[in-house]
Amino acid sequence: MPGNAPCEELKIGSDKLLVFMDSERLRKLEELEKQGVNAYPYRYERTHYSQELKDAYDELEGKIVSVAGRVMSIRSFGKLVFISLQDPQGGIQVMAHDLPEAELKKFEALDAGDVIGAKGKLTKTKKGEVSVAVTEWVMLAKALREPPEKFHGLADTEARYRKRYLDLIANEDSRRVFAARSRIIAFIRSFLDGCGYLEVETPVLQPVYGGAAAKPFKTRHNALDAELFLRIADELYLKRLVVGGFEKVYEIGKDFRNEDIDSRHNPEFTMLEMYSAFEDYGDYMKLTEEMLSAVAKELHGSAELEYKGKKLSFKKPFKRLSFVDAIKKESGVDVLSWKTDADALKVIKAKGLEVSKPTRAHAIDALFDEFVKPKLWDPCFVMDYPAFMCPLTKAKRGDPLLAERFELFIAGEECANAYSELTDPRAQRRKFEEQAEAKRKGDDEAQPMDEDFLEAMEHGMPPMAGLGVGIDRLAMILTGKESIKEVILFPSVKPKGGNVS
Repeated sequence: MPGNAPCEELKIGSDKLLVFMDSERLRKLEELEKQGVNAYPYRYERTHYSQELKDAYDELEGKIVSVAGRVMSIRSFGKLVFISLQDPQGGIQVMAHDLPEAELKKFEALDAGDVIGAKGKLTKTKKGEVSVAVTEWVMLAKALREPPEKFHGLADTEARYRKRYLDLIANEDSRRVFAARSRIIAFIRSFLDGCGYLEVETPVLQPVYGGAAAKPFKTRHNALDAELFLRIADELYLKRLVVGGFEKVYEIGKDFRNEDIDSRHNPEFTMLEMYSAFEDYGDYMKLTEEMLSAVAKELHGSAELEYKGKKLSFKKPFKRLSFVDAIKKESGVDVLSWKTDADALKVIKAKGLEVSKPTRAHAIDALFDEFVKPKLWDPCFVMDYPAFMCPLTKAKRGDPLLAERFELFIAGEECANAYSELTDPRAQRRKFEEQAEAKRKGDDEAQPMDEDFLEAMEHGMPPMAGLGVGIDRLAMILTGKESIKEVILFPSVKPKGGNVS
């Protein structure tokens, strides 16, 4: 096989990706076209995938089969050619031997990275490798750029995110991770469908955003001459459906928050949100541990797995922990004693901590993040948050200073959030008014007044529980990764050129 001519260099910042169009590959394509070959045909009839052939070898030995995939390597030894072909199930060897000289010469058009179809007899080599002894092959896509070698180091990690298709070609582990992510979502859907939930779709473009404390993305609808927001949560529309009589609903979809990008946050992320009439947050603790324990077993064959070199157990029941008591135990601070933001900031300063905003809520989160969260490993329900931090939540029975809310932490990561939902429209209006006042004082994450939602509540909202699960973080943990960028196919990254992709 003749070698390829050197590639031109594509410069991105200080790095170089040797993937520019290759003149030798282009020459081969033009030669094929002169011979009347369409290097980009419409379709190809594949009879089997690679693993199917390996699994059924005893039955299929000696039979004519057709495979298709990407050429990962080519080895030529005179009249003997070996091609490593990659397909969605793995890979298989295609070999050519004892072919006429004219047929053998056709292989000179092949390069690593090309997509081909090959037909031939299923056999094994002397070393026992299942192979297709090719009698004919066809070019399905001539690659005009060099395929990736392998990625390593920080710069290459960023390249993998920007050009995920190259990562998937080169990295078997990446293909495994994203296949696992799809299995997780499919299993959750099946689980909830089996529990009697109805999957629904709610608006992504909303005139009033709500359901979380976050900054939204803004856009404009020209025909309506109206400002709209990309949703930050699905909550308020799903609750409207419960009012309408759909008592168990869920949605798995994209939410958007105009916030920082890091290993735990992406502006565009996937959430599961679900609501059930006539239940409370205690019921949803049981459902959550049942569902996530089952997901772990589906993916790993066991409720126990390894993460960051440590055992992580999804065995039921999950641990329960009081939010306020845990902070007091680990930091010595009773956060319910704070009456003002100034009280909170005085303690935070004494502890040597910093907050992103000078409020009680941010101070409480800072204490929890510093003293409690790092000690949470196996799945743990952290329960009963201060009521003023939970504007959509019922007060805890027997203690109005607290709210019936839990967050689920796994391996130190917040993965789920649930409430006994507030259903009294009068109380909800007061909460919205408090949020509106906070927004007027400069809290850009406070939730705005939503009169349409309040009107829906005034028609009678039944008791209900609500749960949100961060699919990206859950997939990150269940696939053994340490950044959500490793489980989002196309995460938001800032290229060397300065524009976000």
